[in-house]
Amino acid sequence: MKLKQIVALCALASTATFTQASPIVWQDFSLTGLYGEHYKVGTEDRTTLTAEYAAGLTFGDLFFFVDQQWDGNDKDSTYLELAPRFSLSKISGEELKFGPVKDVLVATTWEHNAGHGNNQEFNNFLYGIGFALDIPYTSYANINFYKVDNDSKSLPFTKDDYQMTITYAVPFKIGGEEFLADAFLDWSTAEKGAQASELNWTSQYKWNVGKHISPETKLYLGIEHSVWNNKFGIKGEDQNDVSALVKYHF
Repeated sequence: MKLKQIVALCALASTATFTQASPIVWQDFSLTGLYGEHYKVGTEDRTTLTAEYAAGLTFGDLFFFVDQQWDGNDKDSTYLELAPRFSLSKISGEELKFGPVKDVLVATTWEHNAGHGNNQEFNNFLYGIGFALDIPYTSYANINFYKVDNDSKSLPFTKDDYQMTITYAVPFKIGGEEFLADAFLDWSTAEKGAQASELNWTSQYKWNVGKHISPETKLYLGIEHSVWNNKFGIKGEDQNDVSALVKYHF
């Protein structure tokens, strides 16, 4: 069985578990609306609606999101990622903790583009090792190292590569106001004769205006800053976009 098939089965297995005894320790669902005017590869202006789901599980954690995007020509695209991680500490019963590392995990991700409009449909599979980190002032911090099986049938200009992903969130207060800075950073290797090395650092800076509605309301206003060098592995396609953001956590 190919590794990409194993990753897909792991993703399906973790989803199927929800239909049995609930493994959910905590969960969060949110919707985000974005509008920016300095995108690369395609039209510069884009409107994006993102649905996100994150959960802590008895055997690891799970992150899932779907981007529905409309460009300046009213063409739409749909992109999603499903990323379950499996805690070796929880599965083995032995605490794997050292230095800033508080857990070691098997990290997997399925990337899917639905192929709407002029966009090519593809499926990429990532698998590797992840580390949950204990970093001061963060509510979470993670680093994952992946081997990436890119969909060479649908994307013949790409080859399999390697990727590092960092995620973090830093909550802070100014006066009595609550703010949150969170981000992900993806870095992937260059492959000779195919894609250039990519770096995508996308960060959000948000003010919780919802607390003025009620203590439990999490309604954020802010910006998303996208710095994406060699976007989609295309040499010289460097994006630097600031989008207006509104985000609501249910």
